[in-house]
Amino acid sequence: MLSKRIIPCLDVKDGQTVKGVNFLNLRYAGDPVSLAARYSEEGADEIVFLDITATNEGRDTIRNVVENVSKRVFIPLTVGGGIRSIEDIRNILLAGADKASLNTAAVKNPEIIEKASKAFGSQCIVIAIDAKREEDDWYVYINAGQKKTDIKVMDWVRTIEKLGAGEILLTSMDADGTQKGFDLELTRQVSLNTNLPVIASGGAGPVMEHFSEVFDYGAADAALAASIFHFDTIKIRDLKNYLNKTKIPVRI
Repeated sequence: MLSKRIIPCLDVKDGQTVKGVNFLNLRYAGDPVSLAARYSEEGADEIVFLDITATNEGRDTIRNVVENVSKRVFIPLTVGGGIRSIEDIRNILLAGADKASLNTAAVKNPEIIEKASKAFGSQCIVIAIDAKREEDDWYVYINAGQKKTDIKVMDWVRTIEKLGAGEILLTSMDADGTQKGFDLELTRQVSLNTNLPVIASGGAGPVMEHFSEVFDYGAADAALAASIFHFDTIKIRDLKNYLNKTKIPVRI
């Protein structure tokens, strides 16, 4: 069985790490370069770097910050935010990223997924899905969660898999920042109905069982968190030791 991955997330605005609740009310959480280096040393499996205002501000990802982060970490680095073209993906990879994460650009222009996976390999292309429950289903949101689409999450999952995406970063907007636990039903539905690895995001709190639940019932391949790691609520090594004791395979 493949090891489950623990992934800290750096949401970056104006060059600084921030964290909010339900994509709102952002607060400062530290220097992204220092945090990334710390997580690499503490045993994180990967790091996700998201320039959360790049798309809405119509600008490119903060490449210099990506370059500085990549110099300090020795684990895979996924970068997203403001990526709109094949050239943008190439620049991010040249800056030191191992994977590029697309959300808004992929929804507006799905063919970029196929072109990118052929150009760089599907393993480099992560599709971020910001999902929110509306009545009896989940819908895809774009523009950093500010704009709802008419696309149902499972329809989009099937589409991106056919187009050659390599991985899904699935964020529950309803759970984001609440620290009440991952959206297990959303994660399970996606994980059990795709062959792509699924990174569960949104809702991790100060309870280590949140992670065992999202791996067991949610069937996720990886779990992403921000606040609990940024503010030292849970240490990555302690979390991995706990998961190992509960028979969930992790890299110690």
